[in-house]
Amino acid sequence: MQASYEKQFEALRPKLIAFTLLQVQDRGHAEDLVQDALIGALEGLSTYQGNAQFDTWVYSILRNKLVDYIRRAKRERERFVSDEDEIDIDSMFNERSHWNLDAAPSHWHSPEDLHLRSNFWEVFDFCLLHLPTSTARVFALRELMDLETTEICDCLDISEQNVWTILHRARLKLRGCLEKGWFLKGEAV
Repeated sequence: MQASYEKQFEALRPKLIAFTLLQVQDRGHAEDLVQDALIGALEGLSTYQGNAQFDTWVYSILRNKLVDYIRRAKRERERFVSDEDEIDIDSMFNERSHWNLDAAPSHWHSPEDLHLRSNFWEVFDFCLLHLPTSTARVFALRELMDLETTEICDCLDISEQNVWTILHRARLKLRGCLEKGWFLKGEAV
């Protein structure tokens, strides 16, 4: 039984490293954190009850390792918001504050439909990993690691307004990427 989990660990490891690299810029540190999480999961296999998917369980172990790491390293972090992350939000709307046709949100399928299409998460991961690093970092801390805004502010030494601005930009960019790479493709099928 443990051998089958070891194969799952091997398959999951590259995704864990990619996710960790969103938060930790040093590949060596990222690999160490992933290794610690995998060792923790391996040691905790006897407590794994199957209430969550195996991948989700391992990600939660990694999440805890990352949160601890980020909290320890928060004083070493520097401000990371740059002009390259700027989005001209006003260009998405016309003079009457309605969506421009080329910027309007596309029709999205219901979550139940998406659940049935397994490679949605592959496209989501691709989109997340192609966000600017600072944007992906804040989005992952908030939406994937469930940190409160104040914790993100403390960890990254940025203002609450800055967090909300970055999250807004991340959601816009993810929406655009998902529409191009997933939702619009799904409509053609």
